[in-house]
Amino acid sequence: MNVEILFAFVAATSVLAISPGPDNIYVLMQSITNGRKYGMATVMGLISGCIIHTTLLAFGVSAIIKNNENIFFIIKLCGASYLTYLAYKVYTSKDVINLSGEEVVKRSTWQLFKQGFIMNVLNPKVTIFFLAFFPGFLFSKELNTVAQFYVLGLLFMFVSFVIFSIIVILSGFISDFFSKNQKMASFFKWLQIIVFVGIAIFLFSSDK
Repeated sequence: MNVEILFAFVAATSVLAISPGPDNIYVLMQSITNGRKYGMATVMGLISGCIIHTTLLAFGVSAIIKNNENIFFIIKLCGASYLTYLAYKVYTSKDVINLSGEEVVKRSTWQLFKQGFIMNVLNPKVTIFFLAFFPGFLFSKELNTVAQFYVLGLLFMFVSFVIFSIIVILSGFISDFFSKNQKMASFFKWLQIIVFVGIAIFLFSSDK
């Protein structure tokens, strides 16, 4: 077992969870508009959806790459290309963090949980991201590939849950901070670019 790979995975996941994106901005706005309890309901829904993507990845990709080096190489190449594309999309985006809560609709905690779950499960970009992100972080030559994907999925969920929960707890402070420090948008923009490109290089250079 290569523990360093797991540490790298946790570090990359942490940076991506912290960087302002649709999910954590949505969590932040629900927390500010409706309260922390509603923000946590949203977090639980979003995180729960990840188990579906992890299962699809574990049983689908594991069977494909188990004994086929060529297919694994193609998956690595496509994954690295997709992550590079994500870096380019971030590069061409505006250096602005939009925290407008005008379109936030008030819902019950159960409705927010369901909405977060459905938003995650039905988002094909999450499946594609998991497919691009996870294979490069397989960390053991002895452990079953399915088990490794589940370990990575659970780690991804745990790290995202911790960071999203911190966003909920500090929602008021975070909102005020970004309202007064819009220049931080540029910092997070370049941080995302560096992480996406770094993961793409790591993925392409990884072994099965």
